[in-house]
Amino acid sequence: MQHRYFLFLISSFLFIIFPAKAQVGEYRSDLAVGVSGGYVMNRMDFSPSIKQDWKPGMTLGLTARYTCERYFTAICAVQAELNYANLGWKENIEPEYSTDTYSRDMHYVQLPVFARMAWGRERKGLQFFILAGPQLNFFLAQTEHYSSPFNGLPRPNSVNMQYGKDVENRFEYGITGGAGLELSTAIGHFQLEGRYYFGLSDIWSNSKKDPFGRSANGAIYIRMSYLMDLIRTKDDSIR
Repeated sequence: MQHRYFLFLISSFLFIIFPAKAQVGEYRSDLAVGVSGGYVMNRMDFSPSIKQDWKPGMTLGLTARYTCERYFTAICAVQAELNYANLGWKENIEPEYSTDTYSRDMHYVQLPVFARMAWGRERKGLQFFILAGPQLNFFLAQTEHYSSPFNGLPRPNSVNMQYGKDVENRFEYGITGGAGLELSTAIGHFQLEGRYYFGLSDIWSNSKKDPFGRSANGAIYIRMSYLMDLIRTKDDSIR
């Protein structure tokens, strides 16, 4: 457990020092805000393990980005988001053991904060970007989907304690990173990106007396975003 806290603290520390290391290149003060939406595929990291397929869902949210500097060819920014995402898991129950099917939707509000670096055109044209940083999740609600009939018989590894077990830890934390392309035009910025969320905390208690030692989300996101400029640096040389 301690190494998970360490990873989260390291990612948070790197995000905090990122703006502090800025302002040694060309000054920027650009603020853009917008909306995003996309597709998410989630799997849970369980110990003991549960055989799963990727569970599809949706995500949507709000984005604010502050660009502070161009350092050589790298455009440096800080980005914060407030998102909704449908996570959870879908079990892959082999038919020779049972005809059961099971999946669970878990609804979250998410707050990721990123250090962002991009290369390319700032005003009009294409740029490539990467981003990484810590993320906090708050659990809202869940829905379990059982087949009818549902036997709940022991699986090949005898793991069936998850059925009907409510989420116990409503707050979750982890690390998110990704990459994408942005097209900047006269009417705003259009982004297409992929990112991965690695959960460092668990949805269930994980003491020695609990049935699961690990129960964390792991999600792949494909997102599209539109941002419009609220504040732009006044410099005719910026392209």
